[in-house]
Amino acid sequence: MSREKLNYSLTLLLVLLFSSAHFIIMDEPTAALDPIAEFEVYNSMNDIVKGKTAIFISHRLSSCRLCDEIAVFNEGELIQHGSHDILLSDTGGKYHELWNAQAQYYRT
Repeated sequence: MSREKLNYSLTLLLVLLFSSAHFIIMDEPTAALDPIAEFEVYNSMNDIVKGKTAIFISHRLSSCRLCDEIAVFNEGELIQHGSHDILLSDTGGKYHELWNAQAQYYRT
Protein backbone atom coordinates (compact mmCIF):
# COMPACT_ATOMS: atom_id res chain seq x y z
CA MET A 1 0.00 0.00 0.00
CA SER A 2 1.29 3.42 -0.87
CA ARG A 3 2.12 5.93 1.83
CA GLU A 4 -0.53 8.23 0.34
CA LYS A 5 -3.31 5.64 0.76
CA LEU A 6 -2.17 4.85 4.29
CA ASN A 7 -2.18 8.53 5.23
CA TYR A 8 -5.63 8.95 3.67
CA SER A 9 -7.04 5.98 5.62
CA LEU A 10 -5.53 7.14 8.88
CA THR A 11 -6.78 10.67 8.28
CA LEU A 12 -10.32 9.37 7.83
CA LEU A 13 -10.05 7.50 11.09
CA LEU A 14 -8.79 10.60 12.86
CA VAL A 15 -11.79 12.50 11.53
CA LEU A 16 -13.98 9.88 13.18
CA LEU A 17 -12.02 10.23 16.41
CA PHE A 18 -12.67 13.95 16.63
CA SER A 19 -16.13 13.88 15.09
CA SER A 20 -19.08 14.97 17.17
CA ALA A 21 -21.22 12.25 15.58
CA HIS A 22 -22.89 9.91 18.02
CA PHE A 23 -23.42 7.20 15.42
CA ILE A 24 -20.72 5.81 13.11
CA ILE A 25 -20.92 3.24 10.32
CA MET A 26 -17.62 1.77 9.15
CA ASP A 27 -17.72 -0.49 6.09
CA GLU A 28 -14.49 -2.51 5.78
CA PRO A 29 -12.44 0.38 7.26
CA THR A 30 -9.14 -1.47 7.00
CA ALA A 31 -9.64 -3.24 3.66
CA ALA A 32 -6.94 -1.20 1.92
CA LEU A 33 -4.40 -1.39 4.73
CA ASP A 34 -1.45 -3.71 5.13
CA PRO A 35 -1.45 -5.99 8.21
CA ILE A 36 0.72 -3.68 10.33
CA ALA A 37 -1.41 -0.60 9.64
CA GLU A 38 -4.54 -2.68 10.23
CA PHE A 39 -3.17 -3.78 13.61
CA GLU A 40 -2.56 -0.14 14.56
CA VAL A 41 -6.09 0.84 13.55
CA TYR A 42 -7.61 -2.04 15.53
CA ASN A 43 -5.56 -1.05 18.57
CA SER A 44 -7.09 2.44 18.32
CA MET A 45 -10.64 1.35 17.49
CA ASN A 46 -12.03 1.46 21.03
CA ASP A 47 -10.76 5.02 21.44
CA ILE A 48 -12.21 6.01 18.07
CA VAL A 49 -15.73 4.82 18.91
CA LYS A 50 -15.72 5.48 22.66
CA GLY A 51 -19.06 6.95 23.72
CA LYS A 52 -20.55 6.42 20.27
CA THR A 53 -22.75 3.81 18.66
CA ALA A 54 -20.77 2.14 15.90
CA ILE A 55 -21.66 -0.36 13.21
CA PHE A 56 -18.60 -2.14 11.92
CA ILE A 57 -19.05 -4.11 8.67
CA SER A 58 -16.33 -6.63 7.91
CA HIS A 59 -15.64 -9.93 6.23
CA ARG A 60 -12.47 -10.31 8.28
CA LEU A 61 -13.81 -12.08 11.32
CA SER A 62 -10.71 -11.40 13.41
CA SER A 63 -11.92 -7.80 13.64
CA CYS A 64 -15.21 -8.99 15.14
CA ARG A 65 -13.42 -9.68 18.42
CA LEU A 66 -13.46 -5.90 18.95
CA CYS A 67 -17.25 -5.78 18.86
CA ASP A 68 -19.63 -6.05 21.81
CA GLU A 69 -22.38 -7.54 19.65
CA ILE A 70 -22.02 -9.34 16.33
CA ALA A 71 -24.80 -9.81 13.79
CA VAL A 72 -24.35 -12.60 11.24
CA PHE A 73 -26.25 -12.32 7.97
CA ASN A 74 -26.70 -14.97 5.32
CA GLU A 75 -28.46 -14.21 2.03
CA GLY A 76 -29.82 -10.97 3.49
CA GLU A 77 -31.26 -12.59 6.60
CA LEU A 78 -30.08 -12.16 10.19
CA ILE A 79 -29.27 -15.69 11.30
CA GLN A 80 -27.22 -15.19 14.48
CA HIS A 81 -26.25 -12.49 16.93
CA GLY A 82 -24.24 -12.36 20.12
CA SER A 83 -20.71 -11.87 21.38
CA HIS A 84 -17.71 -13.45 19.70
CA ASP A 85 -17.37 -16.06 22.45
CA ILE A 86 -21.05 -17.01 22.36
CA LEU A 87 -21.15 -17.27 18.57
CA LEU A 88 -17.92 -19.23 18.42
CA SER A 89 -19.18 -21.71 21.01
CA ASP A 90 -22.17 -22.56 18.77
CA THR A 91 -20.38 -25.29 16.81
CA GLY A 92 -23.32 -25.69 14.42
CA GLY A 93 -23.58 -21.98 13.68
CA LYS A 94 -22.51 -20.03 10.61
CA TYR A 95 -20.16 -17.77 12.60
CA HIS A 96 -18.27 -20.80 13.92
CA GLU A 97 -18.04 -22.19 10.38
CA LEU A 98 -16.76 -18.93 8.90
CA TRP A 99 -14.36 -18.26 11.79
CA ASN A 100 -12.73 -21.66 11.38
CA ALA A 101 -12.58 -21.30 7.59
CA GLN A 102 -10.56 -18.09 7.99
CA ALA A 103 -8.53 -19.29 10.99
CA GLN A 104 -7.21 -22.35 9.14
CA TYR A 105 -4.80 -20.10 7.25
CA TYR A 106 -3.23 -18.87 10.48
CA ARG A 107 -2.73 -22.24 12.12
CA THR A 108 0.54 -24.10 11.78
